Amino acid sequence: MPLPPELAALLAPPAPAQLPLPPAAHPAPGTRLLRGAVYAAPDGIRPLELDLWLPEYPHDPLPVIVYIHGGGWRTGTRTEMGPRFRTWQLSPFARLAQAGFAVASLDYRLTGEAIHPAQLEDVTAALAWLDARADELGLDTGRTVTWGESAGAHLAALLALTAPVRGCVAWYGPTDLTTLPTQSRPGAYDADSPTTREALLIGAPVATAPDLARAASPVTHVTADAPPFLILHGTDDCLIPLAQGEQLTTALREAGAHVDFRPVPGADHAWAGLPDEDVERCFIASLDFARAVTGGSPTPA
Repeated sequence: MPLPPELAALLAPPAPAQLPLPPAAHPAPGTRLLRGAVYAAPDGIRPLELDLWLPEYPHDPLPVIVYIHGGGWRTGTRTEMGPRFRTWQLSPFARLAQAGFAVASLDYRLTGEAIHPAQLEDVTAALAWLDARADELGLDTGRTVTWGESAGAHLAALLALTAPVRGCVAWYGPTDLTTLPTQSRPGAYDADSPTTREALLIGAPVATAPDLARAASPVTHVTADAPPFLILHGTDDCLIPLAQGEQLTTALREAGAHVDFRPVPGADHAWAGLPDEDVERCFIASLDFARAVTGGSPTPA
């Protein structure tokens, strides 16, 4: 039985862009953190939230980094950049805010909640929320960079290839789900299995649903209009082979887009096996790329 219009209007949740913002915390010098702002409310699913890191006293509208966490689309948290950054005394998000960026680190629906393209729809909705609140928050969303690691790099690349952003930082992400099985170590990947991370993402084994796998692959969406990309990928990655980063690089170059591909010698997935100073270099290279494509200056040597 349908509800009376007055009751339906009363019970309807407010649009996320109209909700009050969370109170600001001050977790590091020179930074503000709006933790847990609701940016989307899919029907029947938990509200989706983001953490927004901001400089304490910005003078001009801020360029934006949209950060998307990894975890095989199955797990993960928006509160960290990846396992190698958990021990940093100053979080990487705080460092980016101190460098003059607004950083929106996102939740999105995991594969236990929904299959592709729900995840892309979610991160796209986050861009719309940031646009809607840009004046209120002092953001210049015309200068947005997407950045992600692993599964988050996959989503960051998809978002950059389907939305108007200035650039994309992709750390060791899958880029072509159809070739991942053949590029993996012998016996390490069963393309007929319904339980791989990729099968759970698209709702079917990769081998039996090639069209779905292609649609969920960043390489499929590359055009000459792609923004600049920085792709960092470990040479010893046993989970997402280096060939995945090479494949997206080739597709971007063939389309005439700008891409800076940097294999990271000796690095396994999530920068495992990499010395701390080299993890720092990966972070600084990514920050410098974000500065460059949004009109800032590189980090001093």
